[in-house]
Amino acid sequence: MNDKTRKVRTPLFPLYSEVRALLPIWEDVAKEHVRELIKEIWEHTGTPQNPVDWSDPDTWIGQRLAKEHQVLARRIWEGTQKAVNPRHVYGSYLFIYGYDLLAPDSSGRYRLTERGKGFLHKQERYVREIDEVEGIPELLAILSTKPHAKRSDFLPEWSEFLRDYSRYGTDSTIKDTLRRRLINIVERGFANRDGNTFDITEKGRAYAATSWRGKSEPHQAIMRAIGEYNAAQIEQLKERLGEMSPQRFERLIGELLEAMGYEGVAVVGQAGDRGIDVVGTAQVGITTIREVVQVKRHKNSINRQVVDQLRGALPYHRAIRGTLITLSRFTKGCAEAALFPGAAPITLIDGDRLIKLLINHEIAVTRREAFLTEVDESYFEPTDEEALVKEETA
Repeated sequence: MNDKTRKVRTPLFPLYSEVRALLPIWEDVAKEHVRELIKEIWEHTGTPQNPVDWSDPDTWIGQRLAKEHQVLARRIWEGTQKAVNPRHVYGSYLFIYGYDLLAPDSSGRYRLTERGKGFLHKQERYVREIDEVEGIPELLAILSTKPHAKRSDFLPEWSEFLRDYSRYGTDSTIKDTLRRRLINIVERGFANRDGNTFDITEKGRAYAATSWRGKSEPHQAIMRAIGEYNAAQIEQLKERLGEMSPQRFERLIGELLEAMGYEGVAVVGQAGDRGIDVVGTAQVGITTIREVVQVKRHKNSINRQVVDQLRGALPYHRAIRGTLITLSRFTKGCAEAALFPGAAPITLIDGDRLIKLLINHEIAVTRREAFLTEVDESYFEPTDEEALVKEETA
């Protein structure tokens, strides 16, 4: 683990929970048996023209695998309480092999190594050692500077990191390494995911701050400072929204809808509008749909009655769906009523989601780029001719 140049080594980067579920199951199993199972499954992969359905291991294990492999496949499936599909363990296998979490004994059977035991029991020394190599702290540092961002927002900096530290260079592999690591850190509580956007959590920020890169590289401190600044600005934005007049807040929502691609947006909030504040039309495929929006700026949680009232106002505005926006939260009953079977759909946007939409569409906020100037050390490396001269004169 002293390789300080090659990072992000593991393709098909797995969830750590999956690896920990497999370690005790594979211990005392012959390494060759595991490899043969993976190989046999791979031979049944199929093609885009003739895809193979792997969604039901209870069915395909008995149908597609040789008898000597069915036992291990069922141990994986049932031993993980049907959380790990044997079809998708190759990434974990590469991870376990690459970091020597299991090693075959003299008889060829897997045994947990010291590192494997440490990883299984979540000992920080071993987990952090692997995280450093796989670029987890670097990814968290990138997330800390980009609140409510999509995967595409992380790609430029992640790509630059890979060019410096890994062998991955194609667009598809760069995107895949990012996607898999994002899934990993979300599961571990280092980041939150809301639809297509990601946010670093305090747990993730603290973990990144104590990494070796955070201690040794000044740019990491700058990134943490940017993350803290952005978090403070978000809190300030929440306060300012709460202080706006109802009329100004309705106009802000109208501006947001226009930025999201709605047409014919109009702020209609007035007496007799049956609670509707903003209307607009959205293009869904080849169909134009009229949508009405009701805005609730108060801090109290929104209950089911408000959803029912909004749904009842749809015919009055010749709309077939509605959106309810609040700076607060929605009750559980409210969420259930919004998607009641057979009723017109109502979209619910709470305060946190509204903040993300405003940031993504730059309404009431401004995104400013920060540039770091760093010396390109590779530019100053000696040429082949200079290296040869140096060697001859040494």
